[in-house]
Amino acid sequence: MNQRRYGSRRWGHLPTRPTWRCEGCGIAWPCSAAKLRLLGEYREDRAGLLDHLAALRDEAAVHLTGLGQPAPPALLDRRFVAWARPTG
Repeated sequence: MNQRRYGSRRWGHLPTRPTWRCEGCGIAWPCSAAKLRLLGEYREDRAGLLDHLAALRDEAAVHLTGLGQPAPPALLDRRFVAWARPTG
């Protein structure tokens, strides 16, 4: 886990593990605030953002399955990665 991005509690919209809910607002992570922050941090490295999100998606799949809440891979991909793919 990248400490620069997630080590600071000032950020507030962090994923809680193993439930993958937002620490700041309680909805499914990444929430809108987290998405905006990630887009800003990776504005010059979209491929890096997509790789990072794919790794988090895979981690979430393991955690959610362990909680007895497995999610279809396509759903997790939409939630964690698809929103960050360039359009057009």
